[in-house]
Amino acid sequence: MTLIVAAASPFHGHVQPVLTVASDLVRRGHEVVVLTGSRFAEDVRAAGALHVSLPPAADFDDRQLDLYFPDRAAFPPGPAQLEYDLKHVFGDPTAAQYRALRTLLARRFPASVVISDPLFLGATALSLSAPPGRRPVTIGLGITMPTLLSEDAPPIGLAMPPLVGEGAKKRHRAMNDEVREVFSGAQRHIEENFGESGTELPGFVLDCLVTAPDHYLQLTVPEFEYPRGDLPASFRFVGPLPAVPRPPRPLPDWWAEVEHTERPVVVVTQGSFDNRDLGRLVRPAVDALADEDVLVVAATGRPDGPAVIEAAGAVPANARIGGYVPFDALLPHASVLVTNGGYGGVHEALRHGVPLVVGGDGEDKPEVAARVRWSGAGVDLRTGDPSPAEVRDAVLAVLAGPGYRERAQALRAAFERHDALEAVAEVVEAASGPLPTATAS
Repeated sequence: MTLIVAAASPFHGHVQPVLTVASDLVRRGHEVVVLTGSRFAEDVRAAGALHVSLPPAADFDDRQLDLYFPDRAAFPPGPAQLEYDLKHVFGDPTAAQYRALRTLLARRFPASVVISDPLFLGATALSLSAPPGRRPVTIGLGITMPTLLSEDAPPIGLAMPPLVGEGAKKRHRAMNDEVREVFSGAQRHIEENFGESGTELPGFVLDCLVTAPDHYLQLTVPEFEYPRGDLPASFRFVGPLPAVPRPPRPLPDWWAEVEHTERPVVVVTQGSFDNRDLGRLVRPAVDALADEDVLVVAATGRPDGPAVIEAAGAVPANARIGGYVPFDALLPHASVLVTNGGYGGVHEALRHGVPLVVGGDGEDKPEVAARVRWSGAGVDLRTGDPSPAEVRDAVLAVLAGPGYRERAQALRAAFERHDALEAVAEVVEAASGPLPTATAS
């Protein structure tokens, strides 16, 4: 048995992948403590792990970011908001996270392995606090695109595929220099945060997120990520995590139509979190396809979703609106998924070989959409507020020929050649042993 600390920034999209890993490690007989936000205590216990809340300086409710970070709304999605988030949402909690980790390891739970999402910067500080062998083995889970700068691909934030041809590497390097300049203020701010924890950031923060851990396990396959010849030896593609088991829910009364229709089934969703304004993607998609020979299933991800959609206007005859619809049952019937582009949700669709139409902004969504386009598995709408006409044209393009589905199914086959949970377990079980005493100071 190995003692493991799993640390996650208090965001639903960060906590759930960590809990999937934690639950599997518990099943394998390991003992796991999850250090994360207080609101996730019940979820952690359901995974079979022990929950430890982050200290108040690092804890917040991701459903009310404007309450905790009132200045954030002034920064539009894109580089400006990313810089703000790096500074304040993820950077400012660094020292408090690090102290909480050190205290947990020294006084309560002498783990030999620490697993974290990349933006839990307290774990990055732990990786930098001492050489391997004098601290726990650290594992970074690549829950979104790798942030490491490369001469083989543009930096994140531009949502563009790699350039090709003569001069491509030179142009990528120039873009990297521009990004370092744009984020120079964030770099200084985060260096100060690391200084408060008694550690030193050895390079550009977006690089260190990937290079600092002893192992960095990227939760996708090479076929979905831009090729890079300069990845560190610690970096490994392990494939996506399996879908999160969910409690059984009753199927909607129109479910038989999904199972038996001969029309293409177009599934529309804004996920289970970024769905406060269903007028951004769900309603435009429902309206866009009203006159097409398809069955539209809108999975709103909220119990009042059907009422919200109906309040916005008459629901077309070919549309079925649900609150929580089980995707593991729905996606095998889908011909295309229209989504705002969360990393996990896109991989869930591709696990079923379903091509995509992606329309999202904010966080990592434009980068996910760009990779969907680059991989050939779908269409990138390049906006989080598409018009009905834009959605309709994209869906019809995906349905028009086999190319998108063939690429989605090729990615599904690539997924099947990997086992992310087994890869994590291999690293964990190779690092068994008590916490070195040097860390427990």
